[in-house]
Amino acid sequence: MSKKKKNEVKSLFHDTIARIVAVIDNEPDIVELVSVNLEKAGFEVKGFYDADSFQEYLKYEVPNLVLLDLMLPDAGGFEVCKNMKKDERLAEVPIIMLTARADEMDKAVGLELRADDCITKPFSTRELTARVKAVLRRDEKTAENQKIRIGNLLEINLQKYETKVEGNKIVLTSTEFRILKLLTERQGWVFARDQILEYLGVQDKGVLARTVDVHIKNLRDKLGPAGKFIKNIRGIGYKLEI
Repeated sequence: MSKKKKNEVKSLFHDTIARIVAVIDNEPDIVELVSVNLEKAGFEVKGFYDADSFQEYLKYEVPNLVLLDLMLPDAGGFEVCKNMKKDERLAEVPIIMLTARADEMDKAVGLELRADDCITKPFSTRELTARVKAVLRRDEKTAENQKIRIGNLLEINLQKYETKVEGNKIVLTSTEFRILKLLTERQGWVFARDQILEYLGVQDKGVLARTVDVHIKNLRDKLGPAGKFIKNIRGIGYKLEI
């Protein structure tokens, strides 16, 4: 194999490794056709025929991209898209909508709901695969721009809600991640407990101020060696500093 060919294969492998695409369509033939072609291109595919089974899957796993039919038997694709975008854990997952109607209104509504692309049926599987790759490359570039690195230990991906310590992914609760996000975006700033609660949207500050300490302790424990970056300013609050 020539050096040029090896580089092309390596590039293709790099583009698709560990990418999970969820396909939701009420037509089994379409799910199978799309799955076969995307798997040939190196993707891992999860197929669903209705919104309920897909939403159950989302409780346990977050795909890298979603191909979403607008006409599902138990819910509209727009509704599924809207629900994903309201969920912090899923909000940044790219969505490509599939529609049987060449209707500009469908495309406009989809884009208003922050869908990333819209493809009209029938479609070319080659074109579909190309557009999936294009959206993922764009998403990867955006994600890279939204990474915060603290020293050589801690990496935070603000778009994908991912945290890594020494390259290992750490599972944080939504509250823990938001506190970490607040501290890292303003490194060196001291945040009082009340300010942190206000950022989290907590109303009853007098009763719950001490809960910030609990969240910080849990956050430090999960971050392991990177937990040392979160410093307690006695009588005031917390800051993140190397």
